[in-house]
Amino acid sequence: MNHFYKLSLFILAFYINNLQAQSLAPLTVEKIMRDPKMWIGTSPSDITWGDDSKTVYFNWNPDKNPSDSLYAYSLAGKKISKVAPADRRRMPGKNGIYNRAHSMRLYEKNGDIFIINYKDFAIRQLTNTTERESDPVFSGDESAVVFERGNNLFSIALTSGLVSQLTDFKTGTKKADGKPGEQEKFLKADQLAMFEVLKERKDKKDAGKKVTEADKPARPKEIYLGDKNVTNQQVSPDGRFVTYGLVQTDKSAKSTIVPNYVTESGFTEDISARTKVGAPASEHEFWVYDVKKDTARKVSTTDIPGIFDKPDYLKDYPKLDTAWKKKERKVVFHGPFWSVNGQHAVVVIRSLDSKDRWIMSFDPATLSLKLLDRQRDEAWIGGPGVGGYPQSAGEIGWLDDQTIYFQSEATGYSHLYAFNIASGKKTALTSGNFEVQNVVLSKDRKTFYLITNEVHPGEQHVYRMPVTGGARTRLTHAAGAHEMTLSPDEKTLAIRFSKSTAPWELYLLDNATGKSAQPVQITRSVSTEFLSYPWREAKVVTIKAGDGQDIYARVYEPKQSNGKAVIFVHGAGYLQNAHKWWSQYFREYMFHNMLTDKGYTVLDMDYRASSGYGRDWRTGIYRFMGGKDLTDHTDGAQWLVKTYGVDPKKIGIYGGSYGGFITLMALFTTPDVFTAGAALRPVTDWAAYNQSYTANILNEPQADSLAYRKSSPIYHAAGLKNNLLICHGMVDVNVHYQDVVRLSQRLIELGKNNWELASYPMEDHGFVEASSWTDEYKRILKLFEEKL
Repeated sequence: MNHFYKLSLFILAFYINNLQAQSLAPLTVEKIMRDPKMWIGTSPSDITWGDDSKTVYFNWNPDKNPSDSLYAYSLAGKKISKVAPADRRRMPGKNGIYNRAHSMRLYEKNGDIFIINYKDFAIRQLTNTTERESDPVFSGDESAVVFERGNNLFSIALTSGLVSQLTDFKTGTKKADGKPGEQEKFLKADQLAMFEVLKERKDKKDAGKKVTEADKPARPKEIYLGDKNVTNQQVSPDGRFVTYGLVQTDKSAKSTIVPNYVTESGFTEDISARTKVGAPASEHEFWVYDVKKDTARKVSTTDIPGIFDKPDYLKDYPKLDTAWKKKERKVVFHGPFWSVNGQHAVVVIRSLDSKDRWIMSFDPATLSLKLLDRQRDEAWIGGPGVGGYPQSAGEIGWLDDQTIYFQSEATGYSHLYAFNIASGKKTALTSGNFEVQNVVLSKDRKTFYLITNEVHPGEQHVYRMPVTGGARTRLTHAAGAHEMTLSPDEKTLAIRFSKSTAPWELYLLDNATGKSAQPVQITRSVSTEFLSYPWREAKVVTIKAGDGQDIYARVYEPKQSNGKAVIFVHGAGYLQNAHKWWSQYFREYMFHNMLTDKGYTVLDMDYRASSGYGRDWRTGIYRFMGGKDLTDHTDGAQWLVKTYGVDPKKIGIYGGSYGGFITLMALFTTPDVFTAGAALRPVTDWAAYNQSYTANILNEPQADSLAYRKSSPIYHAAGLKNNLLICHGMVDVNVHYQDVVRLSQRLIELGKNNWELASYPMEDHGFVEASSWTDEYKRILKLFEEKL
């Protein structure tokens, strides 16, 4: 055999072996659960622009390193390059605050304050201390920069560099002055009357003290905080007022402990975790320090319209309803948000029970509040641009000196509104059965850039719209989702785009008026191995629920059905997954492709409480988790039988977190619908979960015990009839491992023997290790293969 022939065979064998190594099919759990950055690729993230608008920066990892690195794309050179560590250290900080003309930008970097001038892009460092300075803003006349250091506010004059302290908040309480008693007063007066030298010396000392006091520069008032914490310190544009919040944490609120068993020390170590829902809440106050009068006053909430309104659910508890009387609800203040000319201020006020949001004008001189807009929801306030928790102000800003803009679910969908504080007129800038997902205001305050889902609930597109409302110009067109970062000169949009079969990539889009530009792809992140498999584009369908509502869902159709089906339940509750872009559940997406290869029909539903569909869908689980959100899945099971001829005795269900909770409720309360289920890191008792999420939906357990009894799987465990797999990380600081331990004891006492628990000693709520993912999904596959 000649050398050429041998060489040809060698090359052919190498090529075949390399092809096989790069080929993903057939899918296996071991293949798809590998570390994604090592075989799929890493999408660009954290997109930012250079101040000169000539470079776009992003985190990326095309080299499969342990962590992402910073990359830059030059618009002029049309080239991607990795940013060297030395160059990265010299770069300006991200984000920050612009002056009104957008000619300068303030930012914090490494605990110091910097300012960049857009005339020549020169950077000036304003502070260089061992203490951390943060949250820089321009003063009202833009002659100085106000920033926070420790608990206090300081300003630095841009011309002279003079640093001035604006507040003097002190922890603890002021020591009481040692005032003399009656006996001491008598003796002192007698001594001064008796001895002339004593009186002369005292007079000289008092006169000198007056001179010294007169020579002292003005200092801010000492304000003692006691055991409270100060938050959200702001100086009014005219410099006269400092507004701030005081928060007092209830020390009786008990925190939970998560034991960590596999540690470097060899000892069990305790992780301090959150409180449970219903724990005593922190008290919030809003104060104004009047610099001119040297006084600090608390803003009263008594006259806020509806502050005494009681929630409707109390009607189910006559004793609590009667005992309510006139109870002033606790609130959190956000702001103030000042108009461009600094003449007007508004605040956003959220009730801690999440049932009210007030937008009110605010006068710091009189402490008066005037209602501009109130949104009341007997379930809970939420939605895109509104915020689902009292700690969120939501989207709000000023269009001019008299007009604010904000988002509200007043119509049942989150839309953009304008309110003129002079005329009292409220104007809807967008409307329809869709949601505004994101809002960016142009620097001249004439244009909004919006992301909405008006084309389809499963698509998100970028639009340009005048601030007065009206017709929107659609800037993106490909089916999928778009995220937008506007360049400082507003000529270019950096777009992150993904579709259902491909992860996110970076694109650039020309924003020139009148041009019909197409986005230009900048990054290509996925591997040849990933592309070697023909990933399915799941069909997005609507399924009619039992109450007549349309449920959006994704269905994976096998070429040859085996008569079996699996329903996947996404987590978080308020999250969307039946859409046309790359799923954050990408491992599950690949697992569903593998199941479909095996002949399964897979259904992935945006059940009641999912995001993207408006207020009524969002709050459809109020006071009953495991109600409509579960019946949506049982309706989905019936649809699979009717539409795809699936065997009703061969339907499985699985999901993580909220999806694990629904899986438990499905097997416990509808045992004849699902033959097998895998509950991953599930909530088993909502009274053991956190305050911010749970209290919105179920109120607090001590006040609404009926809602918790209906909604918690542990109370329904006796209904388990079919096959259950539970998987849970043991250092889960979100849904604690204690949840599944308690459920295990309940199942043992009930004599159930058709369940098993897989524990992962080193995993938190979101698994990290590929070995854990692999083990978990091999168990899920085994469950479905054996029990369906």
